[in-house]
Amino acid sequence: MLDMLKGRGASVSNGEKVGLGSIRRPVIGLALGGGAARGFAHIGILRTLLANGIVPNVVVGTSIGAVVGGAYAAGQLDTLEEWGRSLQGVRNILGYLDIRLNGSGLIGGEKLATKLEAAIGSTLIEDLGVKFASVATEVRTGHEIWLTHGRVVDAMRASYALPGIFSPVLVGDRWLVDGALVNPVPVSAARALGAEIVIAANLSSDIFTHSTTIYSHGAMPDPVAPVAEEPVAKRRFPRFFSPERTVKREFFGGGGRPGISAVMVDAFNIMQDRITRARLAGDPPDMLITPRVGQIGWFDFHRADELIAFGTRAAERALDSIQEAIHVLAPAPDGTAPKASE
Repeated sequence: MLDMLKGRGASVSNGEKVGLGSIRRPVIGLALGGGAARGFAHIGILRTLLANGIVPNVVVGTSIGAVVGGAYAAGQLDTLEEWGRSLQGVRNILGYLDIRLNGSGLIGGEKLATKLEAAIGSTLIEDLGVKFASVATEVRTGHEIWLTHGRVVDAMRASYALPGIFSPVLVGDRWLVDGALVNPVPVSAARALGAEIVIAANLSSDIFTHSTTIYSHGAMPDPVAPVAEEPVAKRRFPRFFSPERTVKREFFGGGGRPGISAVMVDAFNIMQDRITRARLAGDPPDMLITPRVGQIGWFDFHRADELIAFGTRAAERALDSIQEAIHVLAPAPDGTAPKASE
């Protein structure tokens, strides 16, 4: 790196010019992890970094991380934040669930895609002002796919297509689903795109912190007598009965019984936690930001306000360490470390 600073006016990877009296800023990468509704915390993280002069040159994301990262890269972070804060109840969220009784997912995803397209349109990844990549998983082969060109909206949709919940997305000649199956916090993608310092955000760090092996499942409960099923002819269905309402009820569960979404999300959480630990151990970021959002459910999109606040606080705790890492690669002109407030 020192060799790069010796030549007057030498070009550097982020497009800046370096003279004898100037200091090159390192290429900063931001890797945003998956976590559904918890991903609103990424907005707070981004806001805090930008407010403190830490501007990422490379942004990569998985699942909801791809949505927030793509919105930022496309200049639509304000629009995404405004939409998130407007979801003030479960009823608003249900309006975006286009339930399907056939196909390869319970939710088609067209309503959400329409919302994204209204904000981002047909913007191409290659036309963005920063380097951006969305991570997805190819069905059948399990290949990890980095989407680095084409429509931003398509890259987002492919990355958040949670198997069984959202239908797979066809991009090129590949059917793609959620990238968290293979790379929940894509540090490796940020480095591959040229990041010298990688700041990663992991939304699942406090979910299974104390998970362990249990050698006994405990006492079996008393058997419950089966309830006689009422004859079909005597059943009285609600006036507004519809297959879609039934599926939504089964989707969210009730009466102490987990719904389809709870079972699938818990299973996905466990898998993502194990994969994240393994991937981060093998390729750790320079700085890991971990918002404490484990108590918030995957479908609690109506809690955007507090999630953004969680992300803000987590980023603020990491500011000094991030500035120190930047200083190692690019010391201030007077030789002092930059302050977090600068």
